[in-house]
Amino acid sequence: MSFKHKIAMLIDDNDLDNMINQKILEANHFAEIIYVNSSSMSALEFLKNLGASGELTAHLLPDYIFVDLNMPIVDGVQFIDLFYKQHKSILQKCKLVVLTSSINPNDKVRVSNLDPKIPFINKPLTGEVLDTLN
Repeated sequence: MSFKHKIAMLIDDNDLDNMINQKILEANHFAEIIYVNSSSMSALEFLKNLGASGELTAHLLPDYIFVDLNMPIVDGVQFIDLFYKQHKSILQKCKLVVLTSSINPNDKVRVSNLDPKIPFINKPLTGEVLDTLN
């Protein structure tokens, strides 16, 4: 079976959303491996641990990271900011995508201020949306 990408990561505090989005990624053969994190902090720690693995890192890093905005403790915008500060060495490998239920235009502006190239997708994830991601 052919997959578009090797690895994707979902970051969302809603387990049901994670399960649905994981199934959509699988059904569309988007990624062979899907990491699921229920908090931004656990995702940052996971990525930090991958970075500590040295040469293996390139084979274990996600090609795409889908992050929700509305999460407790560290929200999606804070995750993106911390990711850019802590993981500069892997920015070329990992593409960030905001996947959110937020319809607040200020959220889109906050994300764009960090990086205008980050796609801003409203839930639910669909095969059509996945097709727009290279």
